[in-house]
Amino acid sequence: MKLNEPFVITISRELGSGGRTIGRKLAEKLGVRYSDKNLIQALVDKFNLTTYEIEKIKAKKPNWFEDFLEKVAPMPRAELMLGPRQEAGDSPIPHATTSEDLFAAESQILRAIADEGSCVIAGRSGFFVLEDHPNKIDIFIRASRANRIARVMRRQNLSEVEATTVIDAVDKGRETYIQRYTGTSRYDLRNYDLVINTDGLSEDDAVQIIFDYIQHSA
Repeated sequence: MKLNEPFVITISRELGSGGRTIGRKLAEKLGVRYSDKNLIQALVDKFNLTTYEIEKIKAKKPNWFEDFLEKVAPMPRAELMLGPRQEAGDSPIPHATTSEDLFAAESQILRAIADEGSCVIAGRSGFFVLEDHPNKIDIFIRASRANRIARVMRRQNLSEVEATTVIDAVDKGRETYIQRYTGTSRYDLRNYDLVINTDGLSEDDAVQIIFDYIQHSA
């Protein structure tokens, strides 16, 4: 991957592996935008972005789209700000009506975000949606079941039984989603360039491993 050209790093992760925080810290280290489910859902909720609407956005590149990205996912460094701001509308908008609509909208949003410049994208099937991006690395973050349970217990203040139930439900839901819309499994390691087991690693350790990998692959 070339760091002197627009790039995309996708982070797929198991719940409780620390992948979301690792992605955010990596983006901060690289000085690029970080995108996760909160950004995508915020766009869908606030602007009711269907596939058709996002195609219009991509064609016209309106200022509000860049502005909204900057507000909900700002660049880590001041010199990378995207320019003047405009206030977006405040009217509440309902969710996409079907899962198919949502996947289509999310996919278009991810492509639009990637078009804006270098970024780190966590989840949302980024490894598949952006498979044709010319300068991309796909990463999978995992951990042992015991460590995942312990992390979820600690982060969400849950009992061991509750944390186990949450992890099992999320694992099943994510795998079903990936299989349905991408035709592959998120556990198929052929989908990724780098797989990291965070057992025994801090989040900063994992970020450094990824950073070293990127530099060696440049």
